[in-house]
Amino acid sequence: MARSRPTDPPAPAGTGKAATGPGSRFRGRSGSTGATASGRGAGTVGKDGRPKVGRLKKVGNQARMIKQAYSLTRKNDPKLPWVMLIAFVAVAAVIELIAILFGAPFLFLPIAIIFGLLAAMIVFGRRAQGSAYRQVEGQPGAAAWVLEGMRGDWQVSSGVAGTTQLDAVHRVLGRPGVILVAEGSPSRVRPLLAQEKKRIARIAGDAPIYDVLVGDEEGQVPLRKLSAHVMKLPRNLSGGELNALRKRLSALGGPRMPVPGGPMPGGRQMTVSQRQVRRR
Repeated sequence: MARSRPTDPPAPAGTGKAATGPGSRFRGRSGSTGATASGRGAGTVGKDGRPKVGRLKKVGNQARMIKQAYSLTRKNDPKLPWVMLIAFVAVAAVIELIAILFGAPFLFLPIAIIFGLLAAMIVFGRRAQGSAYRQVEGQPGAAAWVLEGMRGDWQVSSGVAGTTQLDAVHRVLGRPGVILVAEGSPSRVRPLLAQEKKRIARIAGDAPIYDVLVGDEEGQVPLRKLSAHVMKLPRNLSGGELNALRKRLSALGGPRMPVPGGPMPGGRQMTVSQRQVRRR
């Protein structure tokens, strides 16, 4: 009489347990591996659908941007390394002298180094920003470049009015109200400013409208002080009023003239933006 081969009993329905047979063992492993792989893949995508960037990669990108900004600034400012070194040594020496008075020079040494590096980076940021301003000053689109680099909730519309000589009027919307910034020949941009101001006043209601003329003459705002001048204006609008004004201004449309995509000093596009330099 032939002996029957034992078979595995089927798993009870509804228990959620996988079968214990040899084939099911490999199927379970492959299934879990696939789920793990899909879970890993899903973890690398952000909420906006774009792949997430690791911290090390972010640090590497920032280091490359700092190196690029340093190289660009050093070409136009040969004294930069020495000024940074003087700032580092001066701050570190002051902290060490204070530490010696308290009888703990070695304890304060790391603090002295950290504050010395911080002082050097502050000096670097100031010199880099000044060098960038010197390169773009007098170039078409320089004011738009400065306005687009401002921090905060500002809506910049470049080239809402202009001439064929690349004189331009830019519109900035923020908590102070509407700011019209003109760059170019004063005799040509003043009529543009007045015309644009009347155009906006029809729909702006009681919102303040400021006009700024960029230049170095009396009554004008220098390019390097433009950002500070705009950001120091009084906050006249609340968040709700600002949103309502933004909707009304959207009916006017965007730029009506081509504006250079940033100033081009020396025939080359700026490779490091003002915002990137400031963030360092």
